[in-house]
Amino acid sequence: MAGLRMGEGILRRKPIEHIEETEAGEGPRLDRSLGLWQLTAIGVGGIIGAGIFTLAGTVANGTAGPAVLVSFLVAGVAGAAAALSYAEFAGLIPKAGSAYTYGYAGLGEFAGWFIGWGLLLEYTAIVAVVAIGISGYFSFLIEDMGAHLPAWMLGAPGTGSGHKVDLFAAVLCLLIAWLLNLGIRNAARFETVVVALKVLVVLVVIVVGVFHIDSAHYHPFFPYGVGGAFTGAATVFFAVFGYDAMSTAAEESKDAQRHMPKAIVYSLAIAMVLYVAACLVLTGMQKYQDIDKESGFATAFKSVGLSRLADVIAVGAIIGILTVMFTFMLGVTRVWFAMSRDGLLPRWFAKTHPTRHVPTRVTWIVGVASAVIAGFLPIAEAAELTNIGILLAFVVVCTAVIVLRYRQPDLPRSFRTPWMPFVPALGVVFSLWLITFLQWQTWVRFVVWFLIGCVIYFGYSYKRSVLARQERAAD
Repeated sequence: MAGLRMGEGILRRKPIEHIEETEAGEGPRLDRSLGLWQLTAIGVGGIIGAGIFTLAGTVANGTAGPAVLVSFLVAGVAGAAAALSYAEFAGLIPKAGSAYTYGYAGLGEFAGWFIGWGLLLEYTAIVAVVAIGISGYFSFLIEDMGAHLPAWMLGAPGTGSGHKVDLFAAVLCLLIAWLLNLGIRNAARFETVVVALKVLVVLVVIVVGVFHIDSAHYHPFFPYGVGGAFTGAATVFFAVFGYDAMSTAAEESKDAQRHMPKAIVYSLAIAMVLYVAACLVLTGMQKYQDIDKESGFATAFKSVGLSRLADVIAVGAIIGILTVMFTFMLGVTRVWFAMSRDGLLPRWFAKTHPTRHVPTRVTWIVGVASAVIAGFLPIAEAAELTNIGILLAFVVVCTAVIVLRYRQPDLPRSFRTPWMPFVPALGVVFSLWLITFLQWQTWVRFVVWFLIGCVIYFGYSYKRSVLARQERAAD
């Protein structure tokens, strides 16, 4: 009997029809101040950045060669199928939490917890990975200017002679936390301006780089085989799902039901066009073995005699990749806020600032945690903490949108995923397929994190969630 009740408990779902009413009196609230183009800028800011300025060079050099273009296209197809499912949920449930909230409402409490708990680790790790990538461009810029910084502050232990901490990466994480604590309105204005500058830099890279392409660099196109391109797709996948983190800000949108689905589609479409063009330029300017893994475009332009433009690109990369950190730190803090407001984590974390209406406590915790990861882990090890949880989140969201479409077909949807159930099913298949290309170390880390999460859920969250308290009150 107890087992039956527990089975029912982990399947309890947030009531979509009354989600606004059930949370209206819960206390902590967020400001609704973001418009369509601010949301789109946050999405573009999350998608374009590390993928172009850092991961494109890393994957081209050692995993896919010129077929890094295929890696981004494969990841983009999987991302697009999932994006359309996210768009339907974003219009249906305009609340903070994104995949966590969608999974909770569609498949039940444990599914929501499973995804939310995974995103807490992976979004934080993504912030750290991106900070390390920016630090690589910063080091390139400093050295190119003839300056020399102490070796101890230039990288994590084991990444170079005398390296003790990546100080610049760690400080960046704390700066982004400070920026988010200024309030979503001010932070979003900064994000919009910086995204515009970043897109301008990418366009300059593409337009100028086209004139320095050597078609011989594209041969062989698959130097590591087709499998290398697919392995690369799994690696670059987190570079195409910034819309996932952006959708966590639904509760801070002025008209989330109309604007959020559009912002998801717009941001992914803009990003994929720029990704494809940038990959063609990068692998055409340099032979894939010569592409720098940390500052690919800057070194590529320097190799063709455009040193001053290389410096501009390095500055643009530093500024532009900041927006990725912004988007994913925004995402993890809103997921944490939503889980705490729902009672799955202590409600102390859901406390918002009295005037700026942002979850200050969790923002600083995430800022410090990402700073520690960025400062003391090499980029490869930090990157291994990402991807698998996001891919599983895509599986849950794509599955949940199918389940809800058939379970509650009459819910008021401002956006409907086309070609149901083919498109979300494609998202499930692609995501599961990409998971098989991840390294076993990634699985080990994820399983350990998941087991820790199970202990917390069954020891704390299962009995203390808002829905559990409502059930006991009804009994």
